[in-house]
Amino acid sequence: MDFQWYPGHMTKAKRMMQESMKLIDIMIELVDARIPLSSRNPDIDQLAAGKYRLILLNKYDMACLLYTSDMADDQVTAEWEKYFKAKGFFVAKTNSKSGKGVKATQNIILEACREKLERDRRRGIKNRPIRAMIAGIPNVGKSTFINSLAGRACTKTGNKPGVTKGKQWIKLNKNIELLDTPGILWPKFEDQTVGLRLALIGSIRDEILNQDEMAIELIEYLKHHYSGILEKRYQVDESEDRVKILNAIAENRNCRMKGNELDYEKAAKILLEEFRNGKLGRISLEVPGEEA
Repeated sequence: MDFQWYPGHMTKAKRMMQESMKLIDIMIELVDARIPLSSRNPDIDQLAAGKYRLILLNKYDMACLLYTSDMADDQVTAEWEKYFKAKGFFVAKTNSKSGKGVKATQNIILEACREKLERDRRRGIKNRPIRAMIAGIPNVGKSTFINSLAGRACTKTGNKPGVTKGKQWIKLNKNIELLDTPGILWPKFEDQTVGLRLALIGSIRDEILNQDEMAIELIEYLKHHYSGILEKRYQVDESEDRVKILNAIAENRNCRMKGNELDYEKAAKILLEEFRNGKLGRISLEVPGEEA
């Protein structure tokens, strides 16, 4: 299956981000903690060259506790924190929906820009707020994060990609102003594994994808990395091949069409939705050093 999605508004959004770079001090990039590298737009490093950088590992409490049987709790996310810090980023863990870690990011923004604030102070510049751009792929939780951070509904939210269409300045307080931007992907995924991961977390519109195939790929991954999860959730035999497991999920969840035929598409949607909502447990789809 070929994963590509780059609607016209993303080209416009990227141009808008380029034009806004001269206005900001720090780039805040939300990534999905389940796929931190795959959910980073590679164009942002070039766009934000010379700016302070903050990576937010969003939905971190949906990422894996136990990637393999010998890894300690939270080790995967901790490894990603070390990975990004080693590359010079400030890093924080958040869950924009529950609010975990969100308020603490204000102090991290100020810490990241401490050099700039000190320079302003020496020049006699007072009360100039830090201006931050919030960037990330579609459906990563940017708008929800901003609303949680601001403590009010500043931006429109939704559980589908492509809700934010234009830029918007939000004043958090006298110290920080945020520029919200539309979620953008990049024109071509060189590695289709990256495309699959983005599709699985919901950053590519489901309407243009084959959800049966996505579900089968997810089943294969879970069989190898999270043995027992499918059996526990859906009462299926994980020793069977992935197609038969999807068949069993359809059977056990009573997914049927007219004529009493099994509805594999409905079963696939159930599996994908429950993975995305964390109902299967805390799952990571990549770890440092094993990204592809």
